[in-house]
Amino acid sequence: MGALDDLRVLDLTQVLAGPYCTMLLADMGADVVKIERPGGDLIRSNPPFYEDADAEAYGGYFQSVNRGKRSLELNLGDDADREAFLSLVERADVVVENYRAGTMEKFDLGYETLRERNPELIYSSIRGFGDPRTGETHRQGQPSFDLVAQALGGVMEITGQEDGPPTKVGPGVGDLFTAALNAVGILAAVHHRDRTGEGQYVDTAMYDAMISLCERAVYQHSYDGEAPTRQGNSHPTLFPYDAFETADGYVVIAAFGSNHWRTLCDAIGRSDLAEEYPDRESRLANRESLRDAVAEWTRSKPTNAVLAALDGLPVAPVQDAADIAADPHVETREMHVDVDQPGVDADVTIAGNPIKMTETPTRPGERAPLLDEHRDELLDDAAPAEADD
Repeated sequence: MGALDDLRVLDLTQVLAGPYCTMLLADMGADVVKIERPGGDLIRSNPPFYEDADAEAYGGYFQSVNRGKRSLELNLGDDADREAFLSLVERADVVVENYRAGTMEKFDLGYETLRERNPELIYSSIRGFGDPRTGETHRQGQPSFDLVAQALGGVMEITGQEDGPPTKVGPGVGDLFTAALNAVGILAAVHHRDRTGEGQYVDTAMYDAMISLCERAVYQHSYDGEAPTRQGNSHPTLFPYDAFETADGYVVIAAFGSNHWRTLCDAIGRSDLAEEYPDRESRLANRESLRDAVAEWTRSKPTNAVLAALDGLPVAPVQDAADIAADPHVETREMHVDVDQPGVDADVTIAGNPIKMTETPTRPGERAPLLDEHRDELLDDAAPAEADD
């Protein structure tokens, strides 16, 4: 039994941010019904595929963020399909969509309309710039993707090498972090409704989420008047806190505490550095020469030797996907999950759920749905009961 197994979610989202949000809810037991437009979610056809794109129902992108959901294909511009959707709304707890502001209103299916059919409904939207209901701005209606959100929200300005260009973070944090925050908002609204019987509108903007993610840049600018910019893998107020090249790769070392600094200096045969630079201020003031001293030592040794010599310190190798797959921690923590890939006789691996609960564990092991796979059961369930004779 999942923690949210009494929750019915109607998911009108597509691509990444919305599906990731509802995936989190599905992993925790919610019955997530993916309402797909004619032809289905745009990313069903996105690669990679396991063997044959023509034989497989969807690629890895769709599989990863739509696991554990049920699918129903509806054309909201069609009167019958619109009415079918409204009948589902009457029995739903949550509706989630990630269209541009005003899109649902074109179908006369905005929050106010749905609330008339279900006053306790929680209606949630994920947009690039939010919804006018929670704060109208000149940007609403503009298209937005992860890259746009990272650029506007300050992520790219503080990411990358000091002498390099602004750089986006590898994972789509503009989508994923926004999605996670939106899931938190939905659950808070559910809690409020359970206490008061009152539904509400939940709105999370990608731009806003990136400002929240870059919280350090906000307070730095407020405190010292400087706009933070790129400085590679280092930290503005901590040292050593950086990536260091080894003879065969890279490691990160976060030994900024004085106790860790002394241990690090002893391990690399430079106890004199610990005596000469005993506090945070002196280390920061001389960070370039001190970094060179540590880097000279790490470059002379293979990664495993560096890790062994610094055992007990906050140090780790920089891993790729293959390294992660071979790490026993990942298997023990169930952070890789095998699911069926329709169209081929094989399982594929997707990321597990990092939320762990002892009594109601998450369940990310169910594959993503085929398009319209659950039509009969969903529409039969939504049909009004016949009156007794």
